[in-house]
Amino acid sequence: MFRANYICIDGVIGVGKTTLASMIAQKYSGKNLFEIVEENPFLADFYEDPVRYAFPTQLFFLLSRYRQQQELWQHDLFNTVIVSDYLFSKDKIFAYLNLSEAELKIYDKVLVQLEKDIVKPDIVIYLKSNPHRLMQNISKRGRSFERNMSFDYINRLNTSYNQFFNHYNATRLLTINCTEIDFVNNENDFEYIIKRLEDVICC
Repeated sequence: MFRANYICIDGVIGVGKTTLASMIAQKYSGKNLFEIVEENPFLADFYEDPVRYAFPTQLFFLLSRYRQQQELWQHDLFNTVIVSDYLFSKDKIFAYLNLSEAELKIYDKVLVQLEKDIVKPDIVIYLKSNPHRLMQNISKRGRSFERNMSFDYINRLNTSYNQFFNHYNATRLLTINCTEIDFVNNENDFEYIIKRLEDVICC
């Protein structure tokens, strides 16, 4: 029996979170909760000038994710499978990578208040890859606001993600290395992920 009603998928930009979330939700007749990225009015400016725009970009994402998390209570989490393409607590990865010390103090105060109301997932799937593969994926999807994203930034972000999930123990965690697999175009690779997911939660 499938025993997870709230699944979060996370990983670095370009790893395939949203695509996999859609595929898993379809397989289990569930619903998706997608991170709202394009609506952030500061994002394009952030990639042009990270120092200047990091703080408003971060706060917009934090509050947007919080609003989405509150909407989870409107779903029947006991009878509906919800598959999200982000984990709320990963927000701090970007904050600690991009914000100044003074900005972090403000951010942490806001985060502490918001985290109290967040629903924990039954399981988190962490999709990992290497920076070269991530940059290839980012280039292929051709989002205009990602054109100026540097290899150095993705490399640092990748390191931060690995460190975060190496110490993550808030819920069950399944790590999938996507460097050499293609779950979008190869059905066997997708079924490999499903098999590992069900091995963790069907017990």
